[in-house]
Formats: sequence, C-alpha cells, structure tokens
Amino acid sequence: MNEQTVRRGLLAILVAGLVVAGGGWLVAAQPQTGQAAPDITGGPWINSDPLTLAGLRGRVVLVEFWTYG
Repeated sequence: MNEQTVRRGLLAILVAGLVVAGGGWLVAAQPQTGQAAPDITGGPWINSDPLTLAGLRGRVVLVEFWTYG
C-alpha cells in the first residue's frame, strides 16, 4: 500500500466514527412530539417586557440565538 491509500483509509475511518458519534447526538437533540415547548428564559429583554409562549401564541416569531465567543 502506498501512503495515499493509507491516508484515505484513515480518513474514511475518521469520517465514519464522526457520523456514528454525531448521529447519536443528533437523535437525542430532536424535540419530542406531543410535548409543550419550554418557556423562554434568560435575558436581558431588550425593548419589551419578558414574553411568554402563551402571549406569543398565533404569531410568527423569529428567535435568534447567539453568544460572545
């Protein structure tokens, strides 16, 4: 075997391991059907009083999550 073949094999093993490990994480992160969404917590709230899901019912809502990093 040449060096390129060995590298391709190792890369394939690495990718397969990431798919298997990541696949379990993705399945666990999916929301459960039939359960109510949790209330929105955190803050600070900008330009409004804290909102609730009951108060937002029937409205289109855009939620943007971001952090300093």
